[in-house]
Amino acid sequence: MLGGTALRIHSLLLHPNERVLCRFKGEIERNGFTDAEGQAYCVTPLLYETGWIQFGVSIDGINFDRSGEYLSVHPSKADPAFQVTLVNTTQWQNYGMQNTAERLKMTWNSSLIGAEMVNIELWGYKEFSRGTEAGTHGSVSFEAKMSYLYSLGKNLPNTGSFSFVPEPSKEHTDWELGNIRITASSISDGARDVQALWSGGHVLAWHLEQAFRDDSTAWAKNKCLQWDDLEEKLPNFLDELIDCPCTLAQARADTGRFHTDYSCDIEKGSVCTYHPGCVHCVRAIQASPTHGSGQQCCYDSSGDLVLTGDSVGGSTPDRAHDWGSPPYREPPRVPGYSHWLYDVMSFYYCCLWSDHCHIYFNRRPSSGCRSYQPPKAAAVLGDPHFITFDGFSYTFNGKGEYYLVLSPHRELSVQARTEKVKLKKGTVANATRLSSVAMKENASDVIEVRQTEGHLQVLRNQRVLPFTEQRWMDLHGTLRYPQDVTVMFSSGVGVEVHVHEGTMAVTVLLPTEFTNKTQGLLGLMNSDPSDDLLTHLGHIISSADATAEQIFTFGAGWNISKTSSLFTYDSKSLLDDYYIPPSHDSTFFPAFSLPESPDDPLVADMLTMCFGEGARFCKYDTLTTRSLAVGNSTLRVFQNHQALIKVLEPVVSCGWIPVPQSGKKNGSNYLEGSTLSFSCNEGFILYGSSERTCLDDGTWTGEQPYCITERNP
Repeated sequence: MLGGTALRIHSLLLHPNERVLCRFKGEIERNGFTDAEGQAYCVTPLLYETGWIQFGVSIDGINFDRSGEYLSVHPSKADPAFQVTLVNTTQWQNYGMQNTAERLKMTWNSSLIGAEMVNIELWGYKEFSRGTEAGTHGSVSFEAKMSYLYSLGKNLPNTGSFSFVPEPSKEHTDWELGNIRITASSISDGARDVQALWSGGHVLAWHLEQAFRDDSTAWAKNKCLQWDDLEEKLPNFLDELIDCPCTLAQARADTGRFHTDYSCDIEKGSVCTYHPGCVHCVRAIQASPTHGSGQQCCYDSSGDLVLTGDSVGGSTPDRAHDWGSPPYREPPRVPGYSHWLYDVMSFYYCCLWSDHCHIYFNRRPSSGCRSYQPPKAAAVLGDPHFITFDGFSYTFNGKGEYYLVLSPHRELSVQARTEKVKLKKGTVANATRLSSVAMKENASDVIEVRQTEGHLQVLRNQRVLPFTEQRWMDLHGTLRYPQDVTVMFSSGVGVEVHVHEGTMAVTVLLPTEFTNKTQGLLGLMNSDPSDDLLTHLGHIISSADATAEQIFTFGAGWNISKTSSLFTYDSKSLLDDYYIPPSHDSTFFPAFSLPESPDDPLVADMLTMCFGEGARFCKYDTLTTRSLAVGNSTLRVFQNHQALIKVLEPVVSCGWIPVPQSGKKNGSNYLEGSTLSFSCNEGFILYGSSERTCLDDGTWTGEQPYCITERNP
């Protein structure tokens, strides 16, 4: 996002001195350059936004007849190999607290600079008021600014390493957040939008004024109080935030609305520096609609939500969402930096550099979960079997392209393509399985996830996405792991795609706002499984006694039209098999059931393996594919889905209860069935209830306890 990356323009060879003009987002023009071999380059500018950036190239200064796009990523998500590394970041971010004079060190890949000598600069970030110009909702409008402050070294050998003893700044001490930038020494000081390497953004403790070094605690306390005064004048953002999930399991399952907070990740060892006592935190993916704010939720090893009312490790909401929010570019929506200014700097002032965390927590109280409503989940698995949002399960082995979910409410369309099951010896089974899923919501990108040669391939607007550097891409949200893809939409819809034993499985998660607003193969979401076989003509087939043939007719009716298809047809086989013929192959009839012959050598092992819920799917897939491994995989995916459904059952919360003044509270679980006990310090008498239990209606038994002195009851 900070710019400085040289984009090489393929198939464009020029004379070394020939001019190249680059235009970004249709408005920002910058001169490109050509190297000695005539290869043309555009250098990315600082744009204060993430996502796909359009740019055009002109060689005559008039006609921009070449165009492309690149992915601008959040600074914290950039590949560390292409950044300046601050060695021992804790030392950098706390430098000066003990008036230390130790050296600070940075390293970088020297080959990325392309010069023998380099300049090392400090840049600062601020958000300035535009004065009298009114912003949205009557607030003052602010402007983001990244500015060159001064050089740490000029014309230095490009060794890939530099260390220095920082001096307190006098002229620029009010710049408290910034980055290191390294450029070729031939580039003038502070030149913008030139080829460069950047460090990550960080608190500039090492550069702060002498007063910070003389008494960092007093300096930080003063800053904390100033921040508290500023917060008093800013609008309240807490009321529009989504509530946290009640449990760690719910937080990890609600992938359409919450995503792992990189600073506290149970998958990476739970190094929760800012949340001691927690093992995992998540952030709400979407910023709040009015203020662009963010929600954070942290959990302990018991899976309980940790609140700041009980622990300094509790989760804290953010006035500015860490990942920014569209339209970006203007505070407080600038990815990363607005969050640092509004929410992280103040944490340093109040909590890390002084003992005034209570001031911070007063402005950033944890969210409870009383209003949290888990999403509903539906799934497609095996050859293929469908489990609707209301829990009805059936098998539909049509070949073609069909609607999984269609919701005009948010213009949501999730489509599935199925193919015939291929067996190991080159034969084809009399059944089908998923081969691709395509989806779109409102004006979002079209995302397609398809299976190719045993792995998942992601397409955005019909072009294959490379995931060589990024596990997450801001495409109205895609997150990818080695064999899994999750797509998130702004409404909170999540679509998870997995591959198990060579077979694709899909889970769709919908927020409760989609109740009574869905149709397609995954049913009408209304907690009533009896009407899930709702046809495209609006008729309901009774799910209690529907035959396999009736279900097949129902499924075939949800074939997509050619005009509504979201799929990509970029090969001859896709054109021949799906684009040209009807979207439902009426000539293909699957085997609705298969005999379990005692003479079949698979059957004995199959019957041992396939039992309990999901057994019929396990048996069908084993016999269809002639593979115990495939049948076992189907059973495991079914069981995983059942476990997900259990996790996503609503949980009753009675809400936080404070510790009585001059007393103690034993327990921090506020969910149904939990009991809290209260006691008073020596010399105090307890009035009210010594124990309170959370009931299934969301209320506490008993009365609020108080501790009153014996002498003054």
